[in-house]
Amino acid sequence: MNGTGIQAAGGVAWRPVPDGVEVCLVHRPRYGDWSLPKGKLEPGEHPLSAAVREVAEETDVRAIPQVRLPSARYHSEGRPKVVDYWTMRAVAAGGFQPDTEVDEVRWLAVDDAVRLVSYPHDAEVLAAFAALPPVTGTVALVRHGHAGKRATWSGPDTGRPLDATGWAQANALAALVALIRPVRLLSASPRRCVQTLDPAAALLDLPIEIAGDLDEPQPGQQLDERALAAAACLTELARTGEPVAVCGQGKVIPGALEQLTGQADDFTTPKGGGWLLAFAGDRLLAADRL
Repeated sequence: MNGTGIQAAGGVAWRPVPDGVEVCLVHRPRYGDWSLPKGKLEPGEHPLSAAVREVAEETDVRAIPQVRLPSARYHSEGRPKVVDYWTMRAVAAGGFQPDTEVDEVRWLAVDDAVRLVSYPHDAEVLAAFAALPPVTGTVALVRHGHAGKRATWSGPDTGRPLDATGWAQANALAALVALIRPVRLLSASPRRCVQTLDPAAALLDLPIEIAGDLDEPQPGQQLDERALAAAACLTELARTGEPVAVCGQGKVIPGALEQLTGQADDFTTPKGGGWLLAFAGDRLLAADRL
């Protein structure tokens, strides 16, 4: 979006109930409306971080982002506005206190929420949420940060460390990885991959496990074989039902995602970049760029 537009983010926070799921809506006294929780990005803030923060601030619900939903586009205060949304599984809630921004929170069945929201774009986002199968596993898949040039490193390539840019990328990734509240951190064996997860490990107080299935091919191995092994590893991790964060290598990630999606899309992943993967059973439901 150009500099004159408004960027915002929010979420469809949901929780299971005996007959399905409920979603969270907020009432804003200033506008007299019912809407999905959302808010403007702070300077330099990642949209996913803003979405989780805004849901927490407006509803006092802590939630794990899962699938990116269609963005809402409309005009607000005479300016174009884009709101990015994610589905979010509610995992904790405090004691909501009404204030001047939000004075009421309601948990409703999706059909009831669609009828209550004040704006068609919110109803469309809720409809997209309702069309999704249940998410059973969430994986943050990242590529290692910048580690200089292979040609200028005199030791074994597996020992090549992150440089200053790579460490900055690793610190930025840690904040995004933490959003899914992973219970495990796994890395390909090269030093730069492990180091990329070091800030997340410190932030979350988790060990880093080495997973050789995420490594690039060794002499005599085919890239397709490594991609299959990485895809199987990611599927198995998702099958546990617990959020997991994984750091892999640039040659393996695109092939693994092609295997999981069955599509030959552009899954090239820049150093320090990554994906939010959502699984429904053994099937990859969504792969959204971080």
